[in-house]
Amino acid sequence: MGQCVTKCKNPTSSLGSKSDAGKSHGKKGGTGGAPKEEVAKSSVDVIFNGTKVPEVTVEGSVAPTLSALDVRRDQATQDGDGVSLARIHDMFSRYKDEHEDAILEEGMERFCNDLCVDPAEFRVLVLAWKFQAATMCKFTRREFVDGCKAIQADSIPGICSRFSVLLEESRGEESFKDLYRFTFQFGLDAEQGQRSLQRSIAIALWRLVFTLDSPPVLERWLDFLSDNPCAVRGISRDTWNMFLNFTQSIGQDLSNYSEDEAWPSLFDSFVEWETERRRRERVHEGFETDPPVDCEASSMWPGP
Repeated sequence: MGQCVTKCKNPTSSLGSKSDAGKSHGKKGGTGGAPKEEVAKSSVDVIFNGTKVPEVTVEGSVAPTLSALDVRRDQATQDGDGVSLARIHDMFSRYKDEHEDAILEEGMERFCNDLCVDPAEFRVLVLAWKFQAATMCKFTRREFVDGCKAIQADSIPGICSRFSVLLEESRGEESFKDLYRFTFQFGLDAEQGQRSLQRSIAIALWRLVFTLDSPPVLERWLDFLSDNPCAVRGISRDTWNMFLNFTQSIGQDLSNYSEDEAWPSLFDSFVEWETERRRRERVHEGFETDPPVDCEASSMWPGP
């Protein structure tokens, strides 16, 4: 997404199997002299999805066969929901990598370009969520096909037409919670066995996932993470998930925050940092003064 926020990986996956060709033997016959080989004629009844196709007469010694691709196209012209699986597979093939049965970074850029979207924008994250993509900058064939079936689209215009519906769906409370939790897993480098997000990745993903409805405290939270690079090296799943609860239950002024509740310790540090920042801001604006100096205790004043 964009520069895909993190490095793209390209594990392999396998595709389909080839169908075996059927064979039929020619007939021999004749009287007197050397036997002649006659061209055999046979009628073939093709049974397809329980329906008998009109008989086909074939000349030659080999019975007709359908290639694996033809079978797949015919059997899956449309699934039960009315989308063409053949069209989905064709669309996938236009963007797939030359060596892997997956759409990787280069193909993803072309895919997004055809959709007229920026790879780093929220709509692409929502699409990845509906495709249940396991890795950034990558759609496997299964993810792509199942995702297109889920959103009921089998073409570029079809996907574009679904964006407004998908964005509205993502606003729902339960849907957004699912999208939010998906985003954490999506940002991990699964091949490296990551269990927490890099700080910079987490910041980018927080900005992205809250594109439509940004909580008031978000920018201050991200500033806190940016200003404390040594103290905040990574974001755990628990911290990521709890931050959504934090934005929903803690007021904008943080006055109802309690350290006695089971918040991650990073939230305690943030509230202290934000409280001090606001105090300094009020002093600067003249609404508050620094505490007076205790003259008697100061060594600058002589004793009695």
